[in-house]
Amino acid sequence: MTPQDLVLTPRGVRFVGRLFPCSIGKGGLSNDKREGDGATPTGIHHIVGLLYRPDRVVAPTSWAIPTGPQDLWSDDGSDSRYNQLVRAPYPFSHERLRRADPLYDVVLLTDWNWPNAVPGRGSAIFLHQWRRPGFPTEGCIAFRRDHLHWIAQRVLPGTRVVIPRA
Repeated sequence: MTPQDLVLTPRGVRFVGRLFPCSIGKGGLSNDKREGDGATPTGIHHIVGLLYRPDRVVAPTSWAIPTGPQDLWSDDGSDSRYNQLVRAPYPFSHERLRRADPLYDVVLLTDWNWPNAVPGRGSAIFLHQWRRPGFPTEGCIAFRRDHLHWIAQRVLPGTRVVIPRA
């Protein structure tokens, strides 16, 4: 591991010499992630994208992609575009990326079960803003808003997200 890796520890995520409190999935850590289990998958993942909501925040980096009202994320294992960014209207089960709350104002995308998604292995393991300290996610890793922005300004595509085995 290097200081440029995002490393999950029992006390938070360590990145470039700093420790950031975070929340993980309500299902804890899983060595065998499944869609809907609420768990955060263990292993070494990589940052593959950065989305931001331009009506609420400034682009954290030059490679960040703005989200619009039609942007969705497919979470339907029967969909050929499962675990990918899709656009509304969309007939399969999906999650809106433009939420009423600020959770997805900045989203770091990981390569969990991507780009060649296996149905049922789980979708959308993001790094995003938390609801409040300690409030669990559906499997993502969530941070305080200012911490997430600080991290987003410093990660690069390919940055490793290291989640030790449970």
